[in-house]
Amino acid sequence: MLTREQCEDLDRSDPLASFRNEFELPDDVIYLDGNSLGPLPKKAKERAREVVEQEWGQDLIKSWNKAGWFELCERLGNKIAGLVGAGPGEVIVCDNTSINLFKVLSLALDMKADRRKILMEGSNFPTDVYVAQGLAKHLGYGHEVIFAEREQLLDAITEDVAVVSLVHVHYKTGRIQDVKAIAEKARSVGALVVWDLCHSTGAVPVDLEDWKADFAVGCGYKYLNGGPGAPAFIYVAKRHQGRFRQPLDGWWSHKAPFEFARDYEPAEDIWQMMTGTQPILSMALLEVGVDMMARADMGLMREKSKRLGDLFIQLIDEKLDGYGFEIVSPREADERGSQVSLTHDCGFAIIQALIEKNIIGDFRAPDILRFGFAPLYVRYSDIWDTVECLEEIMRKNLWNLPEYQAKAAVT
Repeated sequence: MLTREQCEDLDRSDPLASFRNEFELPDDVIYLDGNSLGPLPKKAKERAREVVEQEWGQDLIKSWNKAGWFELCERLGNKIAGLVGAGPGEVIVCDNTSINLFKVLSLALDMKADRRKILMEGSNFPTDVYVAQGLAKHLGYGHEVIFAEREQLLDAITEDVAVVSLVHVHYKTGRIQDVKAIAEKARSVGALVVWDLCHSTGAVPVDLEDWKADFAVGCGYKYLNGGPGAPAFIYVAKRHQGRFRQPLDGWWSHKAPFEFARDYEPAEDIWQMMTGTQPILSMALLEVGVDMMARADMGLMREKSKRLGDLFIQLIDEKLDGYGFEIVSPREADERGSQVSLTHDCGFAIIQALIEKNIIGDFRAPDILRFGFAPLYVRYSDIWDTVECLEEIMRKNLWNLPEYQAKAAVT
């Protein structure tokens, strides 16, 4: 059996260990929820002060030019492109994931005007499904969302499917989709593919060019550590740009926004995916997290995240056998993202008891306990301490205390 001392040895030899000092993390907190909200980078506090006090406070509207506010969405998009295997001019930062998904699904349906079906997993992150269902209802031309889970996906990609819209890393189980098989099948029947990279970007290798991807969306507040509600990004392959229009026309997507023409003429590049004025303060803070991620070696991050997950699974097997837990994430590290999920009938209360001990994971209904292993700040010893604490909670029945049963608005 492993010992805590061995975990500490791994921490001391970790080539990514210095990144932890760049985050505002309390010493007594083990944070395993970066797959939901990344922690605060220390430099983001400095950047916030600079943007508010100097760029906004002193330079005022001059900062649209002087501080490069107007170009920030494109500059930041090009930086994220480097993290997801895209080329310059293929990614732009704007709006949120739901709005961006609405845009690309609409664009894709226009490109496949003779087809009416959007294929998704029913277990996709709910907002993806809701956006697709709402779009189909809004269009009113017989469009429909159809569902197939992982085992049936390839068979469900048929010649009447316009768009396949999938989450790359499943938000509950952490399972990674077989990207190349899905892309190959979609191309063979003439369907387009949209990837949701919210649980992928900054956590697992992504190579949109190699995937021959059509479209992708992703958020900035998980592994990119951009802050709560940070702006999202949108990817459109160069081969699709300028051919069709997304539905949310706005002045920032006009080919000449500052001519203030009455009639709309779309930009012919990635700017056509924009709509209106963007939240500059939030985008400036997101850039800090993206710059940090760009300095880290993805190969080292991926290797560490797999080892953290393997360690967690090993310790669960050793210490929590007989307590009613089931591991629902793939045991094979190459098949899962940077998280491991468990199920338990009393999962919500167990997570609350764990949080009370300053170990922060999260719960997803009906019975999922999620633990995210962001490699820039999670330590091997954190994994040991988490499982030790879980064992104590179960052994002493601490989860059954009344204070851990009541649900707040956010679970």
